[in-house]
Amino acid sequence: MPIIIPANSAASGGFEVANSCVFDSASSDYLYDNDNFANNTSTKKFTISFWVKRSSLGGNQSIYSSRNDNSYSAVVKFKTDNTIEVSDVRNDSDALQVVTNRVFRDTSAWYHIVVSSDVSISSPVLKIYVNGVQETSFATSNQYSQNETTSFNNAYPQQVASHNGDYFDGYLAQVAFIDGYAYAADSFGEFDDDSGVWKPINISALTTGANGRLFKFEDSSALANNSYSSSNFTVANLTAINQTTDTCTNNFATWNNVSTWRGSNITTQSVLSQGNLKISGMANANKVQFQSTIGVKSGKWYWEAKVDSVSKMFYGVANSQGMNESNSPVGGTLYIGVFYYENTPYFAYSANSSESTTGIASISSGDILNFALDCNEQTFYIGKNGTYMNSGNPASGGTGTGAINRLFNYASSLFALNGAPTEMFPTAFVSSTSGTGAAQYNFGNPTYTGTDKSDDNDKGSFEYQPPAGYLALCTANLSETNS
Repeated sequence: MPIIIPANSAASGGFEVANSCVFDSASSDYLYDNDNFANNTSTKKFTISFWVKRSSLGGNQSIYSSRNDNSYSAVVKFKTDNTIEVSDVRNDSDALQVVTNRVFRDTSAWYHIVVSSDVSISSPVLKIYVNGVQETSFATSNQYSQNETTSFNNAYPQQVASHNGDYFDGYLAQVAFIDGYAYAADSFGEFDDDSGVWKPINISALTTGANGRLFKFEDSSALANNSYSSSNFTVANLTAINQTTDTCTNNFATWNNVSTWRGSNITTQSVLSQGNLKISGMANANKVQFQSTIGVKSGKWYWEAKVDSVSKMFYGVANSQGMNESNSPVGGTLYIGVFYYENTPYFAYSANSSESTTGIASISSGDILNFALDCNEQTFYIGKNGTYMNSGNPASGGTGTGAINRLFNYASSLFALNGAPTEMFPTAFVSSTSGTGAAQYNFGNPTYTGTDKSDDNDKGSFEYQPPAGYLALCTANLSETNS
């Protein structure tokens, strides 16, 4: 399948969302409140709004829940088939169950979802909006009865990203619960006049009721702070590094776990974590290859990787044909980069399985690899801890001093297919079933603490200063370069 730049990247102007929080299901990350919020405004009306970018598919993944016990329990979640379900069990009976026909399987894009209910009216209908448009097709639509007491806004413990052991895996931003008011999607977002893209608006001044809550994740030391009142939640297994700048108004690249090659004995969930930025070791597993969710044809781009385990790991770039052949861990196509096989590091180019040991550097756990891709000059540089291998100079322009692909006199074909520029994608793979390669990638939104150096547009947070003109892989920079 093609890798599509998210349609809901930041439109020009308007309200900017600064932060999100990344939740890792394997770490059981979530927010909770056990004080029960008994002083509610209404048990008849509520609205839940959130922006979400998924990191894994399948499995029940909860976004927002209210649960006293199994007899009284309500949840908004992604189901194992990747549909959305909103359900409310009261006294062991289904008071509500609404399930979409539509599935949500794009792990590269942000979705905005609003769940709105008013049971005080005759024939109440719970409404679900996705990116500003109301859903109308449902596999199941068992609605609340008129004047039904809802569990969502009752005196029960509340959770974000968890429900009865079903944890969410991905990014959440602007998570809001409204007590006593049933708002439509246009209370939380609007369509951009120029692009038609659905984008967020400032919701800080909404009337929210006694139990209103809004999680902006602005304070890395207090990710459970409620911006609507002093009734904060508590974090479970979250730390400051879970705060991110990957948001619905500036979407950063991650590893794409939908468009990927992998062996039959592993799943992407078993090797990707931390918001699809960490690749774990894969000893005794089949081979696997990942490409980034963002590809580029023009401009200059920079990213990093912190090495966790060296063995049999490839770091580099591949062109847009990188996933064409399912019988090869590298798609039988053009890629170039540095490959650490056992104790022998070398630069590798796939067209004729060529290798070079010229100017290469060995690496160890803890090293930071630097990647500089110049699509305009068709050059690619790799560094270690701020020093570029092969005496590379990313600022050398058309000269391409020390560019890895210039080691191979036919490597210019990497950047073009059928005579036209082709998209280039950061790529990584482990090519052996005994490989234990592992790394934390940073496309500008790191999973590890660093020195917080940004690009020329003040985007991204890196350990080393990006070369002049080289930008972080995010939608705010894509709009500038028209890549």
